[in-house]
Amino acid sequence: MMDWTDRHCRFFHRQLTSRALLYTEMVVADAVIHGKRDRLLGFSSVEHPVALQLGGSDPAKLAEAARIGADWGYDEINLNVGCPSDRVQSGTFGACLMKMPSLVADCVAAMKAAVAVPVTVKCRLGVDEQDTEPALDALADAVLAAGADALWVHARKAWLSGLSPKENRDVPPLDYERVYRLKQRLGPGVFVGINGGIPSLGAAEEHLRHVDGVMLGRAAYHDPAILAEVDRRLYGEPAHDLDLRAVAEAMIPEVEAVIARGGRAAQVYRHMIGLFHGRPGARTWRRILTVEGARPGAGPDVLFAALDALKAPAPEVEAA
Repeated sequence: MMDWTDRHCRFFHRQLTSRALLYTEMVVADAVIHGKRDRLLGFSSVEHPVALQLGGSDPAKLAEAARIGADWGYDEINLNVGCPSDRVQSGTFGACLMKMPSLVADCVAAMKAAVAVPVTVKCRLGVDEQDTEPALDALADAVLAAGADALWVHARKAWLSGLSPKENRDVPPLDYERVYRLKQRLGPGVFVGINGGIPSLGAAEEHLRHVDGVMLGRAAYHDPAILAEVDRRLYGEPAHDLDLRAVAEAMIPEVEAVIARGGRAAQVYRHMIGLFHGRPGARTWRRILTVEGARPGAGPDVLFAALDALKAPAPEVEAA
């Protein structure tokens, strides 16, 4: 998710689940080739397994960017042909490519020839006035024939005209059944994952009766503690109690490393605001991280203060 799943977010989420595949933000192929790679591609070894998501429409450039990503150690390269942002429309990639399945296939084939790690595709059901039945089938068949190892489908159309990127995340209706039909047609030998508006692990488990994988976005970001159940419920790992305070304290080295590189603690804290969502003290936790964490010179002391506030007993209220 652009501007969300940066390296600090992924480091944080990895404290909650050891098995879930983490995704980078979408990075444009040109930026990977010509930009500051440490800033764009740098990640911690604890993030594995982690996928690099690329945007672009030039097969040669995507092949080069994929090769660079694989050399940096990413476990998977994903091509996004579902993002509806203004930036991708102006660059003729992202969701625009749903209208050009043969070009997407050429991109996938070039990427597959360049790397040994899996190459996957993330798409929408279709764009604008497309009929989602033939549109999704055409895209899926083209990229799979080109060698794509998996297809992730956001179960909404993208409207490139008339809706903002934010509205495209909510306004087009969800059609999970269309993704189920795609999986049924393609059969057990093809990995099809689903994305879009999935609010909980319970909902994820229901989807897994029909498809091979589930991608959680905003639900995991706003209530990250749900990730603490992923390894047990979805991967069959032994149950264990995960101390959310210990998860928070595990972020102290990350905060210190960011500050040492000239960054600000808020770059880390902004991803942790929802850790205690729905739990006693969550509002105080959010306030301290948001307000105090943004102050110049903020450091690990803010995190300790927020944790101490969680320990404080609730004020007594006397009846009149």
